[in-house]
Amino acid sequence: MAKCLFLTMTLLLIAKTTASEIIFNSKGTKTDTEINISTLEKQSDIDYFDPDYLRFGNHVYKENIRTVLLNKKGWDFSPALIEFNSGETLELRFDDLEGGHKTYNYTIIHCDAKWRPSDLHPYEYIDGFYDDRITEYRHSFNTQVSFTNYRLKFPNDNMRPSKPGNYILKVFLDGDKEDLVLTRKFMVYEQKVNISGQVRQARRVSLRDFKQEVNFSINTQGYRVDNPYNDITVVIKQNGRWDNVIHDLEPRSVSNNIISYDYDSEILFYGSNEFRYFDTKSLKHSTSRIDEIVYHPDRREVFLRQDFRRINERYVFEHDINGRFYIQNEHGYDRHLESDYAKVHFSLKMPVPLQNGNVFLAGDFTDWNFEKSNRLNYNFDENAYQASLLLKQGYYNYMYMFLEDGKDKADSTIIEGSHSDTENEYTILVYHRRPGTLFDRLIGMKHLYTHDDR
Repeated sequence: MAKCLFLTMTLLLIAKTTASEIIFNSKGTKTDTEINISTLEKQSDIDYFDPDYLRFGNHVYKENIRTVLLNKKGWDFSPALIEFNSGETLELRFDDLEGGHKTYNYTIIHCDAKWRPSDLHPYEYIDGFYDDRITEYRHSFNTQVSFTNYRLKFPNDNMRPSKPGNYILKVFLDGDKEDLVLTRKFMVYEQKVNISGQVRQARRVSLRDFKQEVNFSINTQGYRVDNPYNDITVVIKQNGRWDNVIHDLEPRSVSNNIISYDYDSEILFYGSNEFRYFDTKSLKHSTSRIDEIVYHPDRREVFLRQDFRRINERYVFEHDINGRFYIQNEHGYDRHLESDYAKVHFSLKMPVPLQNGNVFLAGDFTDWNFEKSNRLNYNFDENAYQASLLLKQGYYNYMYMFLEDGKDKADSTIIEGSHSDTENEYTILVYHRRPGTLFDRLIGMKHLYTHDDR
């Protein structure tokens, strides 16, 4: 609860993105020496790189679509998570940089606990139409970069999920379900069980300075679970990341109505570090993290101060928003329509490039994905990793992550370091598959925060 209040206060205080494949020097001009050390094509089936390949995760399929937001209506920092039959709604927003008006449609796909499509037919999990149009849109104004902002409130009278669980919201163009625009994860839960737990330093002495341990238990009183070892699936998620979730845990013990997951070393996460940040709510003056703003007739460029590795630095607490971002224009009235786009240049000083992998920008603004759009390239002239992303005005958290070739779980500790004192947010999701059914029901969720017991 303390962390929730803090995030709300931070929001009051502080008021997708495609990277350029060009390497820039400190003044934004192209250099002669560029390196592309990507081996992403080797890390997955080639179909994954087909722009029309459906991902069961957060992804943008068209370069003209930017700044995709999906949150509980009225709370910008909320996850895409609502309670079943509660009246809560999600709000989807996205910008189309091609402007004008297009016909965007949407549907939903039910998934199991591991985000694979379930065996249910649409009529078994959708009340209403199986697909519908996004009818609400408005054009930007007072911006150099023109765009059209689309909005959808969901569930609505035309379509709503009829079962709790995991879902993919799929947006497509002109009624063609194969012409993909974006996909977004969202979850619908019933609070059928009570979850209690805590986050603390790892118990093992050798790990306690840089890893965090999550312990929790599930109280099923009033809700029938025949076989907790087979029928219950638990997922533990750190901040907005999906690549490092912990699942496939068996209960350590079951006693009466209490299912315990109090382990010594099975539920451990690197604490990593507090997030880096930059602030572009105003493009008229530089903030502490901005080195220079360059004005062009049709756009602006923002050069951030150069970043450095933090592996040998002592931990320093800083207020952050756990990897989120917030759209805002200090000089406008409508933050979604008057916030402009600017090319933001990132630079990470490194004496030599890291081998056998790639460095990525990570945070909610990159969907925590590791793709060409948010990969940094190494500039030998500058001895630095660099990337340039077109981003909407606002306040952003980010960090640098290294993804080893052939892996799908990224490592932030190589660049950011890791501390057990780092403030992090954990979400516990509890799924139940009743015997004889074909889907995982999300029967409980709980947010835990580092040092919540202090």
